[in-house]
This record gives sequence, C-alpha cells and structure tokens, in this order.
Amino acid sequence: MGKLVVSLDGVVIKEVQITKDKTTLGRRPYNDIVIDNLAVSGEHAVLQMVGADVFIEDLNSTNGTYINGKAVKKQLLQHNDTVEIGKYKIKFMVDEGADYEKTMIMRPGGALSPEGPRSSGFGALQPTPQPAASTASAVPASIKVLNGAAAGREVTLTKVVTTVGKPGVQVASITKRPNGYAFAHVEGSARPSVNGIPMTGESVPLRNGDVIELAGTQMQFIHR
Repeated sequence: MGKLVVSLDGVVIKEVQITKDKTTLGRRPYNDIVIDNLAVSGEHAVLQMVGADVFIEDLNSTNGTYINGKAVKKQLLQHNDTVEIGKYKIKFMVDEGADYEKTMIMRPGGALSPEGPRSSGFGALQPTPQPAASTASAVPASIKVLNGAAAGREVTLTKVVTTVGKPGVQVASITKRPNGYAFAHVEGSARPSVNGIPMTGESVPLRNGDVIELAGTQMQFIHR
C-alpha cells in the first residue's frame, strides 16, 4: 500500500513498509516504529490503514505531530507527505501501481474543481495521481448527491478508492474490488448508514440504487 522513509538531517535511517491495520510510532521499544529521541513521546502516533487509505493520528504527544509543517490531530496521508516528529522527517510514499484520484471538492452550485488535500467540504476524492493504468471497468459506478446545496452533483468512481464526507465530522470510503464496490466507515463517532440502516461492521458491499447517508448528506450509489 505504502511505505515510510525515516530521515534525520537529510540522512535516511530506515524504511518501513505499511502492511498492518495499525502501525504505532514512538520512543518506547514496543512500538512498530521506534524513534529513540527525547522529542518523541513514548506512544507518539499511530498509522491506521483503511482500505488503500492511510491515516496518521497523534496520540496526545508532548511535542505534537506535523504534516508538511502543519500540526495535525488526525489526517489522511497523501503521496510525498512529510510527517515531522521532533527533528525527524518521515516521508509517506504510495507504491507505484496504486490508482488514486486527485482531490476534488463538490462546490454548491458550481462545477467540480480540484483542491488541495486540506480543503474542507463535501465530496473529497483522495489523493495523488499516479501514472498506472486504470483498473476501472468499462462502465464505472458513480455517486449522486440527493440533498443539500450540492444536490444533483454526480461523481464517477473511476479510481480504486474514493473518500467522501466532511473531515473531522464523518468520513467514509468507497473501494473498488474485483467483485464490486465496498463502503467503509473511516472517521467520526457516528457511523454512516446504508438504506437507512447504520453500519455495524467495518464495511458493507454496495449495490445499484443503495442510498448512503453521512454527515447529513444523502448519496445514491449507481452501478448499472
């Protein structure tokens, strides 16, 4: 899925492949990634893999976790993001061959427009474009917004992973799999619902006509 390249003063110290659902980072020796430095908390941060997405979450560390110079609590990592912990820099790199869509934001009353990864709003399609061949079928699925200011907007799911919702409130992902599409809860205390039924497991398969609701927005999954 991706790897982390840890460096100090421009010198690469280690490379770590992300293969687990949760990868811990900190000064204590039981962490998956150990950084023995007083600027790093014993349990500093955790990386969570959800489908093809990787999130990093700060575990109330003393000195904080930064991405590209900005302090974060929980953030979706994108290709070439640099995580800064103390004097250490950790570059996140997506394996070549991964198939992602550049971030897009559905603006009320307007056309879809590209935005950076930190933009707020509904309908973020995450992240980093890659030159790999598309795995989309001849007739890819799409999602259509049913309510609110963006009602009527439709986005084609041409990439492997589409992340939708409002960062910090409720986020979910739609992942293209060999046997269809799956919907998964990513972030938020309240779970999204499918056809009016709140999710109970990690993910559910999507079928044509299913209505998804999260962060107060209803969307219809269309796959003919």
